[in-house]
Amino acid sequence: MSLLSYCALIYYLSDQTVLPVPHFFNMQDKLIHASAYAVMAWLFWHVVHGLMSLNLLVVTTILFCSLYGISDEWHQSFIDGRQADVYDWLADSLGALLLTLTLWKRELVLLGRK
Repeated sequence: MSLLSYCALIYYLSDQTVLPVPHFFNMQDKLIHASAYAVMAWLFWHVVHGLMSLNLLVVTTILFCSLYGISDEWHQSFIDGRQADVYDWLADSLGALLLTLTLWKRELVLLGRK
């Protein structure tokens, strides 16, 4: 799946008044948010990898995902049955951050810079 397609999928899902997700445990939605934005970070990383320095790649990946998360929450504020939630955005950003740091560490190991 391409990054653009994935962003469009998140937009589509955010545009729904209700998402039929079964409830298994408290804070499940935050795990879903973090996981979704970890996937976005992975896709973004692989699209722009090699186009900039490693440190800039790390910052740009986190920034892209976090800003998309803000825009997604703002978008949801206009949808009946949905609301903007700063905690959802924090979960989005945390998921992107954790995945990006994992990719960064992996890259350092591959480059022999542990």
